[in-house]
Amino acid sequence: MFAVDPTSIEASCIGGNIAMNAGGKKAVLWGTALDNLASWRMVTPDAEWLGGGRIGHNPGKIHDAEMASFELRYFAADGKTPLRTERLDIPGQKFRKEGLGKDVTDKFLSGLPGVQKEGTDGLITSARWIVHRMPEHTRTVCLEFFGHAKDAVPSIVEIKDYMFEEQKRSGVLLAGLEHLDDRYLKAVGYATKSKKGNGGLPKMVLVGDIVGIQQSARSLGRQAAHQGAGDSLCEQKAARRPANQDCARFAGY
Repeated sequence: MFAVDPTSIEASCIGGNIAMNAGGKKAVLWGTALDNLASWRMVTPDAEWLGGGRIGHNPGKIHDAEMASFELRYFAADGKTPLRTERLDIPGQKFRKEGLGKDVTDKFLSGLPGVQKEGTDGLITSARWIVHRMPEHTRTVCLEFFGHAKDAVPSIVEIKDYMFEEQKRSGVLLAGLEHLDDRYLKAVGYATKSKKGNGGLPKMVLVGDIVGIQQSARSLGRQAAHQGAGDSLCEQKAARRPANQDCARFAGY
């Protein structure tokens, strides 16, 4: 499983994913581009080649590592003549702002070249990635909120708290969580799936992937029901994609 899954996946490129530190709904479980990046190669504004690589990858989310180390090797314009080598040792917690996850305001990112710089310090040409084994059992749950959009916010917090406890109890994981507001729903011609809204368009939709047993997906739906959500469950791989095709470009299906 390639973890980086941004909403622009149909148009984005590998270099762009690194330059933006792209994430997507799979970032809940596997992190953003930075967390899954093993090495990359780029051209600097000084017409030098730079090969960057992670030393001793976790492999996992970078903020879980006590220290994240990178080797930076610079070459002349021919791409072969060595110029210099640098090493960056950065505490893992420096890459995440507590309570926010990815911090889009930190473009410097502890001086790490290329990543999250939006292309301002070089052109990324290639990369190597950490990939993950896809869990054997996945359930997708779709929660539709028909009241006020703000009613979905407590559910997002409750779902994350519930799944954290469920992970400790039975090993079930929340592999992805994506929200779509009514503007996106209108843009993609979303078709309401539950009966709660009497066919009307929801104010917000949450789409979540649960890696584990069916009962946990059912429980997640009940967890959000009192916040005004209708829920539907897609259990088989063949059924999950058609059930979510309305929001494919935004939810990553």
